[in-house]
Amino acid sequence: MSDYSWPDDLQPFQVRVARQTDQLDAVKRFYCEGLGLPVLSEFVGHAGYDGLIVGLPGRDYHLEFVQHEDGSPGAAPGKENLLVFYIRDESAVQSLAQKLVDMSYVRVPAENPWWERHHAITIEDPDGWRIVLQPEPEN
Repeated sequence: MSDYSWPDDLQPFQVRVARQTDQLDAVKRFYCEGLGLPVLSEFVGHAGYDGLIVGLPGRDYHLEFVQHEDGSPGAAPGKENLLVFYIRDESAVQSLAQKLVDMSYVRVPAENPWWERHHAITIEDPDGWRIVLQPEPEN
């Protein structure tokens, strides 16, 4: 079995994925109200940027969304740019997906058929970036 530990001189304490948007309020609604991610921080007018940082409860994994005062188009670069949430309970996946659909977000077919063969659900956020809700596979 391979050792997947970090090199001794590289010990990260937090991981944050950041991207731009021009729909910060809509993105906040999707990720916070829809997915239920807590707001960790928000900022306004920082060097011309407004931003939102959300996280997974009890984890040091964050998403940051920024919007520049001069515009920040946030269109997704491709259908395989995915943010995947692995969720233990398949009924919770179905419930969360239905909540998002009820909020008028679009469920879309996965580009890669592997996801649907494994009962995952793909939904587009307001910028067209895709999230995948993947239930834990059965043993």
